Amino acid sequence: MVKAASININKFIWKMYFHELLPIFVASGDDGNYAQTAASDLSLLQAISRRIHYGKFVAEAKFRESPKDYEPLIRAKDREALMKLLTSKSVEEMVIKRVEKKAMVFGQEVSVDNVVKGKYKVDPLMVSHLYKKWLIPLTKIVEVEYFLHLLD
Repeated sequence: MVKAASININKFIWKMYFHELLPIFVASGDDGNYAQTAASDLSLLQAISRRIHYGKFVAEAKFRESPKDYEPLIRAKDREALMKLLTSKSVEEMVIKRVEKKAMVFGQEVSVDNVVKGKYKVDPLMVSHLYKKWLIPLTKIVEVEYFLHLLD
């Protein structure tokens, strides 16, 4: 159980963030805002890592709900079957839709007088795409790794 709780994929998150995610959002070059940039990167990396590593708690809940389904696959170290068992396309789609709605609500441009309809600080579709492409798949990797070490 101790080994399962210590699962950490921050190296993958770091690589994804700097090589895939940032190029989508920032232009190359030097704006000279090193302290603010470093603080923003740190804050985002921590939030992303925390969200992805919540997969350990999700995996534990899934295991406790139906240990008879998971235990044979864990003992067989069957990553593929574990991934298939823990994947629920309907739940994933619900999460993606919820994230998009939250981005629409919390990402609105707001002035003192009113909310600017249809104008967002962050594109809600991009946020949902990030969840679909990176956050959900990496969370599932954490879940599988957790399962594989759960009975150690």
